Amino acid sequence: MKKYILLLWLSLIVITISAQTLAEARKLYADGNFADAKPTFEKLVKATPNNANYNLWYGVCALRTGDAAEAFPYLQTAVKRKVQDSQLFFAEACNNLYLYEEAVNTLETFINDLKKRRKTSAEAEALLAKSRNGLRMIRGVEQVMIIDSMVVDKADFASYYRISKDAGRLLTTREFYGRKDDGNALFMTELEDRLYYSQVLPNDSTLSLMVALKQNGQWAAPSVLPDNINEPGSNSAYPFVMPDGITVYFASDGEQSFGGYDIFVTRHDTEDDTYFTPENIGMPFNSPYNDYMYVIDEFNNLGWFASDRFQPEGKVCIYVFIPNETKSVYSFENTDQKQLAKLAQIHVIKDTWSDQTEVRDAQRRLASIDDTPVSSAPKYEFEFVINDEHTYHKLTDFSSPQARDVFNRYRQEETTYQEVISKLEQLRHQYASSDASTKQRLKSSIQQEEQKEKELYKQLMQTAKEVRRLENRK
Repeated sequence: MKKYILLLWLSLIVITISAQTLAEARKLYADGNFADAKPTFEKLVKATPNNANYNLWYGVCALRTGDAAEAFPYLQTAVKRKVQDSQLFFAEACNNLYLYEEAVNTLETFINDLKKRRKTSAEAEALLAKSRNGLRMIRGVEQVMIIDSMVVDKADFASYYRISKDAGRLLTTREFYGRKDDGNALFMTELEDRLYYSQVLPNDSTLSLMVALKQNGQWAAPSVLPDNINEPGSNSAYPFVMPDGITVYFASDGEQSFGGYDIFVTRHDTEDDTYFTPENIGMPFNSPYNDYMYVIDEFNNLGWFASDRFQPEGKVCIYVFIPNETKSVYSFENTDQKQLAKLAQIHVIKDTWSDQTEVRDAQRRLASIDDTPVSSAPKYEFEFVINDEHTYHKLTDFSSPQARDVFNRYRQEETTYQEVISKLEQLRHQYASSDASTKQRLKSSIQQEEQKEKELYKQLMQTAKEVRRLENRK
């Protein structure tokens, strides 16, 4: 009898502790602290594997901490047991595992159910669009040989791109412009006459791609690339332009993406200064995760891109590959589907080596590249032409204190001028896609900004002239 009472007492203690732990774990889960909640739910679901809610909670924690394979069976159980909204998480896990057909079927059923219950389906429909994009992409995985990969810190990943000067330079806006508020990727063409980079425009919350031209030794105010590149409501970033000056690669998280950022390619029509509709370059370059900064170094016949697929927070994997002259894809019908998924994921880079000789030659080319990154920051703070013989790059170049003071005012005026140019470009884009009544309202704003732009430009040129006058008279 005493033994029975003791066992009952111990059971009550365990139940009490479990209840307390469960309450704490659910609070962590609700607050989005999935990593902290995960161990408790793991113990609970293994102790009670038939509990539908435990399966859901543990599956979501595993999914949100980057382990879709671990999450899959638990979320699948939650769906079978009809736990509310579990289909959305299960479809997300399917996407991350390249099981797009299962994701599409699950989401279509889920959306129909939501509509019957008169519930919003926007989130599910957005995921369904990405799943359908993935299903289409998995049917055309490119045969590309990946010769190397390295996991690095995301904060300075571009410094690991060892590309030739003939391919251009990779920088950040912080490095080039000295901005403290961002570190967005910036690409300078090999002729050092164009800059491509991304920034958040006034009255916007997303990144837009910009281009700035060098004119008379000075970088002109940037202009915004068109809407078919800067898709409204989406981020466009990580630009690279081939030496032909026409082919542009960039990353976007818009509607045609099936993950976060996907890599796209477009071409510049120089005759009418427009860009063709961007195309998603597909798998294995793109994935359900973030993929970006696609670069082709024609001089070394090597390609580079970065991805955070299967990486912990703050890390990315840089892949080096042999660019194809013409695109060739694996046969969807004749390739084992599990193997095709692994090739699309770049599960093992050696699985992509269809020609050992080409791989060895490419690895030798990679090893022979100077270890000093060509993407290091420029050694100057700015570029200002004083006269035909001298161009200044830092404040200490000035001999005249008065000229230096006026130049500081010039830089402030230049910043204001660029802000007005950006705002004006945005207003013009809004005008082009607006109805008649909105156009009438915008017309007045555009005229005001145009007048402001003219006045600021005139003042900027006068200040620049004053800087040169003071410095040249020394």
